[in-house]
Amino acid sequence: MKYLARLFAVLSLAVACVFAWSGDLAAVAAPSPILAEAEYVAPNAADSKLATDFGKKIDLNNTNLRKFRKLRGMYPTLAGLIVQNAPYSSVDDIFAIEGLSERQKATLESHRKSFTVSPPEDFLIEGDERYNNGIY
Repeated sequence: MKYLARLFAVLSLAVACVFAWSGDLAAVAAPSPILAEAEYVAPNAADSKLATDFGKKIDLNNTNLRKFRKLRGMYPTLAGLIVQNAPYSSVDDIFAIEGLSERQKATLESHRKSFTVSPPEDFLIEGDERYNNGIY
């Protein structure tokens, strides 16, 4: 039985080589015009958002809590306050959060260039996504 299986494999390989040398295989393997049209993939809303400042800075209205870990002194206390008091109309609005100490305000000021504000997007903040996005 093994002998027949090996013979079949060798014959299949030989037939494929004959088609390849004769050029018939090239016609079979030519790209389909239908597949060529299907290559375009429309960007989704999240990818479009990443092309803006959201992808380069921390968006105070849309970024989840864990992104603030990149900034020294922000996670978890200040980050939690920022997320709880969103949305903001400008970056300066975070300095008006009630109960901030002078030290916390100084920490926010030191990271001011790392922040941006854009309108809240449902696909980024729905449910508890801002508190726990499930990435561990």
